[in-house]
Amino acid sequence: MADKLIIVESPAKANTIKKFLGGSTKVVASMGHVRDLPKSKLGIDTNNFEPEYINIRGKASLINSLKKDAKQAKKVYLATDPDREGEAIAWHLAYLLGIDKDEVCRVTFNEITKETVKESMKKPRKIDLNLIDAQQARRVLDRIVGYKISPVLWKKVKRGLSAGRVQSVAVKLIVDREEEIENFIPVEYWNITAIVSDKKTKTKFESKLVGKDGKKIELHSKEEVDEVLNVLEKARYIVKDVTVGEKKRNPAPPFTTSTLQQEASRKLGFPIKKTMSVAQGLYEGVKISDRGTTGLITYMRTDSTRISDEARKAAKEQIEKIYGENYYENRFYKAKADAQDAHEAIRPSYVNILPDDIKDSLTPDQYKLYKLIYNRFLASQMSSAVYDTIAVDIKADEYDLKTTGQSIKFKGFMTLYVEGADEEKESEELGIASIPYLEKQDELKKETLDAKQSYTEPPARYTEASLVKVLEEKGIGRPSTYAPIITTILARNYIEKVQKQLVPTELGKVVNKLLIENFSDIINVEFTANMEEEFDKIAVGEENWKKVIKDFYDPFEVVINKVEKELEHIKLEDPVSDVPCEKCGRMMVIKIGRYGKFLACPGYPECRNAKPYVEVIDVPCPKCGGKVQIRKTKKRRTYYICENNPKSCDYISWNKPKEGEQYTENKEVANEIEEETKKKRATKKTTRKKTKTTRKKKK
Repeated sequence: MADKLIIVESPAKANTIKKFLGGSTKVVASMGHVRDLPKSKLGIDTNNFEPEYINIRGKASLINSLKKDAKQAKKVYLATDPDREGEAIAWHLAYLLGIDKDEVCRVTFNEITKETVKESMKKPRKIDLNLIDAQQARRVLDRIVGYKISPVLWKKVKRGLSAGRVQSVAVKLIVDREEEIENFIPVEYWNITAIVSDKKTKTKFESKLVGKDGKKIELHSKEEVDEVLNVLEKARYIVKDVTVGEKKRNPAPPFTTSTLQQEASRKLGFPIKKTMSVAQGLYEGVKISDRGTTGLITYMRTDSTRISDEARKAAKEQIEKIYGENYYENRFYKAKADAQDAHEAIRPSYVNILPDDIKDSLTPDQYKLYKLIYNRFLASQMSSAVYDTIAVDIKADEYDLKTTGQSIKFKGFMTLYVEGADEEKESEELGIASIPYLEKQDELKKETLDAKQSYTEPPARYTEASLVKVLEEKGIGRPSTYAPIITTILARNYIEKVQKQLVPTELGKVVNKLLIENFSDIINVEFTANMEEEFDKIAVGEENWKKVIKDFYDPFEVVINKVEKELEHIKLEDPVSDVPCEKCGRMMVIKIGRYGKFLACPGYPECRNAKPYVEVIDVPCPKCGGKVQIRKTKKRRTYYICENNPKSCDYISWNKPKEGEQYTENKEVANEIEEETKKKRATKKTTRKKTKTTRKKKK
């Protein structure tokens, strides 16, 4: 009989905590949620908005086991994750185990270290019913929107479609961006640069045309350019001003959920879902040689950049030990106005556990993410980088030219870490050494002039990283929802990922248009952001959750009834391919099934012909000149393969080949796909064995 029973969410977390407490304390896992709304119906009384929770199918034996453990323990502690979802799981567990709502039984761990776990166990609290109400409000609102709008899509567009309150707004952002790109009209512009030299040292350097008579100049035609070049060819080039200075660059703050997702996408190429999965494992605990199961990072769902005094002290010691005192700077980061600040920023739990020291105990993905988190945190407490800068203003008759340069003087935090960017930026180090020592009124020699024609470019499509950034900026969703949002809209085939870019499908465009035309008050950024604020107010007891839902539901029900009556059926046309049906001669259409696109005869049911859809790009194979096909791995990752593979050509790549590209062998793709195939075969084999065993038992 255990003195204490601690219930957490996962076995990994349970194993880590067991190691710290020992004795007669038993630690078990609930394996996530144990109760939820039913899938087969709305599950909400629309008169009083009371949810109808049921035990999740398949969890009966687990629930019975938890009840048995709870009866045998003197005291039960609910130690699920320290967020609204974790609070909700604790609340449902308390209901199933008969624990009173006023019982002091709730424990949370911001990090799973021996000190934190033991300290937290001394400070249990009641379940926070305000947090429960906030979680219920989100769950109920999302259920109402999804279960009321989705049937409309089934009736009016196509069976199997669905809509979500937050996901639909994310789709709208992606569709809106695509429309911006399609409607974009490029504008011609020209840049003029001059190579000039110092007459004393003969040193050559580049200067760029920036203005005329002290005002900014823009050139949009060849005629305008020729007019300027005519003057510059004959002009005297005089140094008007020289400014020498120093510039500092500060480190980025430690990670929040969204910045971790963005940086892991940019630097590691991780999809958002993968980042959260790997981070969860690092938080819950990894088996490390000589240390046992160890939680390596703090809780990974947070929008705070705050760090504890203990972590700050540990960072100081580590930085001064490795780099020296002049590399440390005690930094405090201001949280955003709407940050909940319940948890610290994401940081390593033990600063003395260096990523390279435990590399052999981690999977490659765990090592990459842990190193990213570790370096970002340590760099956030380091000195600024310092640059020497120079700016030279040059006058060529009435035209103004400028030369700028900078060189690194002191690397500071950049010794360890530099933040990534969504778009490539020019190099920070522009070669200050190539600019000679100059003084005012020095005359320069014009060597050459160059005029380059360019066109303005449309805004870039969203990537997972940039979409998360804009969702956060607009107040849509919370740290725990970014990954599910993107995963859901990809799974519904409303968007697809092409070379890391998120592109709306025709289905996504049609559904978005229908939702915007009929539910514009709901499927918009402002409403979604306002609801997040309402949930936050509920979480601190400032709003009644059922009143918030009622204020939404009454006008929403009117709209639903109106749309069901008035909206005409929308026929969703399948794209026609250039492949004729070999059975009846009709041109086959492209359909989307459970496993992606396939070709089907439009003559169904008279003609039931169907076959795989193979997409081909307009660039030939770099190795043999054959057609290059676009395919997806079992994990839905896009790759490019020659049509002759494996017969006479082995070309395969993650990246789309470019015209004239030289062939380079790449076995990584083939090996990874082969590994996936092996796993799938093994899974099928195991499933077949289980099925045979079940049949034998039944007999």
